[in-house]
Amino acid sequence: MANEPMPSLVSTAWLAEQMGASDLLIFDTTVHIRRAPDGGVEIVTASDIWDEGHIPGSGRLDLVGKISDPNAKLWFTPPAPDDLAGAFAMEGIGEGTRVVLYDSRFNMWATRAWWLLRSIGFDNVAVLDGGMKSWAADGNPVSTDAAPVHAVGRLVAMPRSEIFTDSDGVQAAVEGHSSCIINSLSAENHDGSDAGYGKPGHIPGAANVPAAGLVDPETQRYRPLDELRAEFEGAGAGSGPIITYCGGGIAATSDAFILHLLGHENVAVYGGSLRDWIDKDLPLEV
Repeated sequence: MANEPMPSLVSTAWLAEQMGASDLLIFDTTVHIRRAPDGGVEIVTASDIWDEGHIPGSGRLDLVGKISDPNAKLWFTPPAPDDLAGAFAMEGIGEGTRVVLYDSRFNMWATRAWWLLRSIGFDNVAVLDGGMKSWAADGNPVSTDAAPVHAVGRLVAMPRSEIFTDSDGVQAAVEGHSSCIINSLSAENHDGSDAGYGKPGHIPGAANVPAAGLVDPETQRYRPLDELRAEFEGAGAGSGPIITYCGGGIAATSDAFILHLLGHENVAVYGGSLRDWIDKDLPLEV
C-alpha cells in the first residue's frame, strides 16, 4: 500500500502488488557502454531497450545526460548535491514519493541511481531484484506505452558526503591499512590479465568481489544474502570502513548496495574508481 516504509530491495511480486499506487515512481536506469564506430567508447542511455518493452508506468532515468555533470572529466561524475537533487526532482522524485529502480544489467545501473539518491538523503527508494529480466520471466505485463509525465518533485538535498570517496581517501586507506578495499570488477581485471582500463592490476591491498557474480546469471536476481555475506567476509569486510571501486563508480555500487543489505554502515564508493586512479598515475599491484 502507499506510504508504507520502502525496503531497499524489492521483488517482482512486491512491485506487481504495488502497481498503480499514486506515490510510486518506476524508472529504467540502463545505460549502454559500447564500442563506437570510430573505435572509441560510446555511452548512451539505453532508450532502445526501454522502447522495445518496459515495466508498465515506468520512465527512463537518464544517468548519462541528466544525472551526471556534463563538464566533468570522468564519466558519470555526479553534479553538486543541490543540482543532483534538482535533476531528480525534475523526474518527479521528492517528498511523498516512493521510487523503484530497475535495469537490464545485473542491477548495477539501478544501484548506481539508488546510491546517488541516498547520497542526497533520499531513502524512499528500492532496487527491483532481477530487473527487467525477472519481471518479464515471472509473467508480468510488459508495455510499449509512452513514459508518464510527473509533476516536479520537492527534493531538498541533505548530503551524505561520506558515502563517496576520492583518490585521496583511498590513498589514505591504502597507506594506513584503515579500510577494507574491494574491487568490483572481474577476476581478470583484478589479477592483471585484463588491462582494459589501460594498465593491469588493482589498487594495492584490494580484495575482489565481482559485481557480476553477485547475481544469478539466469534470473539476474541477487544470490542469497548468506552466500554473499560469506563472500564479503572472505574478502575482509568486517566492522570497519569499507571502500568499493570498479572502473567508473557503477559496478562498485552493486557491491556497496549488498554491503548495505548485510548491515554494513561505513561503506564508501570510490566515485572516480580505476579511471581516476590510473589517470593520476597511482600505483597498482598484480
